[in-house]
Order: sequence, then C-alpha cells, then structure tokens
Amino acid sequence: MSIGIGGMIGGGIFAVLGLAASVGEGGTYIAFLVAGIVALLTSYSYVKLSVAIPSQGGTVDFITKGFPNRTIAGSLNTMLWLAYIVTIALYAFAFGSYGSAMFGDSSGLTHLLITASILSMMFLNVLSPALIGKTETLIVALKLTILVGFTAYALFFYDGTQLGNSAPAHWAPIGSIISGGMLIFIAYEGFELIANSAPNIDNPTRTLPRAYYLSLLITIVLYMAVAVVVVGLLSIGEIIKAEDFALAEAARVVWGSIGFNLIVIAALASTASAINATLFGTSRLTVELAIDGEVPSVLERKVAGRPILGLLLTGSVAIVIANVVPLTAISTTASAAFLTIFAFTNWSATKMAHQIGARRSICASAAVGCLLALISLLVHAATEDIVSVYLFLGLLVCSYAGEATYQARRQAHARRANSPKR
Repeated sequence: MSIGIGGMIGGGIFAVLGLAASVGEGGTYIAFLVAGIVALLTSYSYVKLSVAIPSQGGTVDFITKGFPNRTIAGSLNTMLWLAYIVTIALYAFAFGSYGSAMFGDSSGLTHLLITASILSMMFLNVLSPALIGKTETLIVALKLTILVGFTAYALFFYDGTQLGNSAPAHWAPIGSIISGGMLIFIAYEGFELIANSAPNIDNPTRTLPRAYYLSLLITIVLYMAVAVVVVGLLSIGEIIKAEDFALAEAARVVWGSIGFNLIVIAALASTASAINATLFGTSRLTVELAIDGEVPSVLERKVAGRPILGLLLTGSVAIVIANVVPLTAISTTASAAFLTIFAFTNWSATKMAHQIGARRSICASAAVGCLLALISLLVHAATEDIVSVYLFLGLLVCSYAGEATYQARRQAHARRANSPKR
C-alpha cells in the first residue's frame, strides 16, 4: 500500500493542482474524483493480472502476454518508457517551480533547478541508487505529514477556508470538470507499481487487492480534500497566477511564510525522490525492453552493473522536455500516454479474463472508460492547447514507427544471417 501511495502522491499533486483548479474552478475536487474512478476501475484489472501473473515486469509483461504481436506489444512498452520520461519532466518542472518560488521566482533559476534536479538524481543513480532508496520511507512520511496536517488544519481549524467555494454554484461546466480530471490524471500514475512487487508478496490473493484499492481510495480522498482547501483559500485568479505552486500559496494564507516554506520543502523532497525512483525504474525498463528485443540491444549493456546508457538517454530527453515544453502540455501528454497504456492493459485483462479469474465486463468497462477519458482530454486539448495534441501524437508515432522499423530490421538481419552462403 505504501508503494501505491508513495508512487501516486509524488510530484503529481504539487505540479498539477493549480492546473486542475484553473479548469475545474469550484468543481476541482470532482475532477480529482472522476480521474480517481477511472484509476480505480483500472486497478481491478491490475489486481487480477498481478495475482495471476506475478512478475517484476508488471505492466510490460501484462501487455506482452495480452498482445502476442511483437510490434504492437513493443510499441506499447516503448510508449510506456516514453511516458515515464515525460513524467520525470513533470516532476522536474514542479521541482524547479517550487524551488524558484522560494528563492526569487525567476525564469532562469527555474530552468537551472529543473536541469539540476534531473542531473543530480542521474548522478546518484550512477553512484549509488540506495542512497535515496534508503530514505524513501522517510520522505514519504514527511510529505504525507505536511500535506495531511495542512489539509486537516485548513478544513477543521482555520476559519478562513471558504468551503462554499466548492459548492455546485461555483463549479465550471461539467465538461470542463471532466476534462480537468483527465488533464491531471497523471496525479494517479504510480498505483501500477504495486504490480512489480507481486512476486515478493506472501499472500497475494489477500494482500494485493487491499494494497491497490486502499492506496487509491486514500489518495482520492486526500486529493479531493486538498482541492477543496486550495479553492477555499485562493480565488481562481490567484490560483491561475500561482499555477505552478498554488498549493504553497494556499499554505501561505493559513500559516504565512512558514506554511509556504513547509509546502515547498515537501514539494522539493517529494519531486526529487519521484525523479530518482522513476529514473531508477525507467533505466532498468530499457534493459528489459532490450532483452525482449523491443529496443536496440545497446541499451541492454550495463557499466559497473548500472544501465548507464538507458539512464543517460532517459534523463537527457527529460531535461529537454522539462525546459522547453509548457506545464499544461507536459501534464496533458503524460496523462494521455498513461490513459492509453491503461486502456490496453485493461483490454489485455479483458482478453485473458477467464485465465486470470476476472469479470470480463469490469475489465472491458475500465478499457472503455480509459478510452473515453482519453478522447475527452484530447478534445479539450485541441481547443485549449493544441501543442499537447501534437506532442502526444508524436509520442504515438515515435513508439509505433520506431518499433515497426526496428522489428523489420531485426527480421531482415535474421534472414541474412540464416540464408545459405554461396
């Protein structure tokens, strides 16, 4: 359960809360609920797949087993890798925004901190991934204590929180609320990491369902409460102005500069650990994809036991995205990518429903829910931020075209190698 909560309540909520509020207004908490329901439906497929097919590969293996076609499975798994790269960029963007807000709020400082956050975590992954891994529990405890403490105080003990701002009269149109929920769906990315621990669970049929469902339910409730607090403390104009660090501005209203700094500290610790953990997992994902023959074998090679090439490629691309692409486009692209991955994972569970002991109707409903959510997100992005749509389509094209081309080259090479010599 701590893996699920720690994975979800990472950099996402700090980065996208202001974005969600600027779209959903008083209905922001409903936006988080809608996105949470989509994630909760998807978790049913993950529960059944994790219990029936326990594997450290998690999502990668679920997709591979559900789609025997190498090009399709490879394209989706490559897209998962690219989605994690965009997610790292999102966390780094949040790190830069909160750090800059504490030390002067300048564009130059923001970009410096964005780059430094990824480079430093890359260095630690090369030097010793265990350095931050050992403190992960402490970091999770720190950010949850600050986040829960501030939210509870603002809800129950601070008289200035205007709870009426979340009443239906202050909601954005329902279409905007749903689109807002999909825009920040990336805040729920992380629960799927529970699947990677399935082989090490003693009683998976009992423990895994509890871990998935409880971690998601706790996260949904916390996100909704945080949204109500922020909308109750700041006007929509103030939220839009402080979009990148709206949560810290809300804390400033309640606890002054101390509250602002506390949230910034929580955000910096949270996003740094999220960058580190995602770099750690994604660099190893490149090795697994290379072993499976889905990306060039050069990424399989390790230096001193570390997947250095995968780490360098992942970190370098993330640095470029975080420094060049606007927050809205990063969030939209990451959310769209994971909605696509989850749709296919649900579809995979639907195809194997009998084998994994799942209700086909629930898995299919989750797949349809992810697809409808994806369509809603892209329609909203097409009218509000067309760059996001182009970026996501580019991700799709790169994933499929790159995989199809690579597989074609591999097959041609194999035919030449097996052809009789004259």
